Amino acid sequence: MNFNQKTKTEYERCLSEMFSLRRFGIILGLETTKTILEGLGNPQEEFASVHIAGTNGKGSIASCLAAVLQEAGYRVGLYTSPHLVRFNERIKINDREISDEDVLEAYKAVKGAEYGEREPTFFEYTTAMAFHHFCRCQVEWAVIETGMGGRMDATNVLHPAVSVISNLSLEHQMYLGNTLSQIAAEKGGIIKHVTPVVTGVKQKNALTILRNIAELKSASLVRLGGDFRVRRKKENRFSYFGIDHTWHDLQINLKGGHQIENAAIVLAVCELLMRGSDNVPALNIQLRYIRDGLEKVRWPGRLEQVLAAPLVILDGAHNLAGVRNLSKYMAENLSHRKITLVAGILDDKAYEPMLQKLLPNCSRVILTRSKIDRSLEPAILYPIAKRYISDVTIVHDVGKAVQHALQTVSNDEAVFVAGSLYVVGEARAFFEEAGMV
Repeated sequence: MNFNQKTKTEYERCLSEMFSLRRFGIILGLETTKTILEGLGNPQEEFASVHIAGTNGKGSIASCLAAVLQEAGYRVGLYTSPHLVRFNERIKINDREISDEDVLEAYKAVKGAEYGEREPTFFEYTTAMAFHHFCRCQVEWAVIETGMGGRMDATNVLHPAVSVISNLSLEHQMYLGNTLSQIAAEKGGIIKHVTPVVTGVKQKNALTILRNIAELKSASLVRLGGDFRVRRKKENRFSYFGIDHTWHDLQINLKGGHQIENAAIVLAVCELLMRGSDNVPALNIQLRYIRDGLEKVRWPGRLEQVLAAPLVILDGAHNLAGVRNLSKYMAENLSHRKITLVAGILDDKAYEPMLQKLLPNCSRVILTRSKIDRSLEPAILYPIAKRYISDVTIVHDVGKAVQHALQTVSNDEAVFVAGSLYVVGEARAFFEEAGMV
């Protein structure tokens, strides 16, 4: 066995071992992560960071901010989840995925560290791997997305320069609470002492919770619609009216009106980083770096066009808030086309309201399911879908569902794949294997 074959085998074995950690499920808490990181020499203390929580938009904000910081000349680590096709997507430096060899190195480093009283979960393990890799590769800035919640999320060992809470809606209620106020308290747990927090949260009760947390920690709360705002133009162009600056005629490469609000949050973070603080010197983020970063950013699986004829768009809308954005995009941009929806949803989501919102935009739906064990059986979705649309088909395999859609639409029609990031990931893998992306 040559070196490359040996590395590939070891890489596949380490991934298999990490994925097996999912049997421990989701365990919120910081002690195991802290213990591992202490054993690794606390790598998270060797780089500056921005920490991002929220219900939707975390990944878009993170990738966009990383793109701007990279354009400004900084060496930037980006940690997001979940991945769509390959584990390596989760950990990037200057928009390059971690190599298989470096996954192995990080895996072995974490495996050799002390865990404490219990085995780490998959997310705790990968978080420690990311921080170790960023330290080892001497990144200057890391943009870190939380997994779930905030207060007890494994990533909440950071002491960031800025915290971000994108927006809030009901999600993961078993872990985070049954009300927006309870969820706000969990997400607000990432707010640190004398560390500014930028938010796009609009609900009055949730904002009150965040303000109270920020006040207790002497942290300034910078709010979209209050301290900064945007004016949307056509084709995802906008003007930004910020804390210290006004910037006109900006454009973000990501599709959907909601991405303009995400971009505004990124720009507010940039303004705060340009101010600097006692712990972090002011960054040199010029307007041209902001323009270039916004125009170059890519975030696969979020209103991502993979084919033009027929038009095929992959969107990871996996909760009601995300589906509302997707439905709005369909209505505003594709009301003149027949739309086929390929959809699969996880069993902890509000699947009936999601279908109710999406299906009126569509002429037919193909129900499917991803390979993850939390996927709903399409047979459960079928009678619900039939209430809103007459043409409903079940194809259990995601790749075959996409293939069936392509074989049964004309070139002037559109196909959307949505409902779960796992479904979108399997669809993207289908297109990659076919050499289409």
